[in-house]
Amino acid sequence: MNALILQNRHTGERLELRRVTHDGQTRLAIRGTLPPHQQGPPLHVHFAELEEGHVLTGTLHAVVDGRTLQIRAGGTARFPIGSAHRWWNGGDDLLIVEGFATPVIDLDRYLESAFEVLNHGAPNRPPLFYIAHIAWRHRRTQGILLMPRPIQNVMFPLIVLIGTVFGVYRGNDWPGAPARSTGAPVVVSEDV
Repeated sequence: MNALILQNRHTGERLELRRVTHDGQTRLAIRGTLPPHQQGPPLHVHFAELEEGHVLTGTLHAVVDGRTLQIRAGGTARFPIGSAHRWWNGGDDLLIVEGFATPVIDLDRYLESAFEVLNHGAPNRPPLFYIAHIAWRHRRTQGILLMPRPIQNVMFPLIVLIGTVFGVYRGNDWPGAPARSTGAPVVVSEDV
């Protein structure tokens, strides 16, 4: 089945994303794997999308709005709209999670751009101009909580302005360029 496949070369995280349409409703189907003792994404928030995932193997460790969770195989993780959350594999087994994000806004395009930028940089050091561009253009739907939002609201547009002046974003041949983010393919499904 067609899917947008994303792989983080530093952590081994792998995501398969599809926009699944059933009875006129579309959701972003997500299947993810993360090797043992690896970090997932940093603390972040989805302002318009609910994320939910069923743990197939391993144990998902997460922080949701300051509360630490440990969800074993067979359990379900839920990250409500607007919740500050992060997750990781703190166990010894491969973590496999299947779930969805709904409603579908732009999480697939955001992740596609973010993975491209992360893979372009050194571990835990995404290139500043590119990550700032992604954060700023998706600021209404996705948020990275590495610094307070008021500081981001000043820093990110300033970094993007400097990058624009110096030609960092010229053309479409730079990591995370909007034109390179096609999003997940749409699949019509009878089973959701």
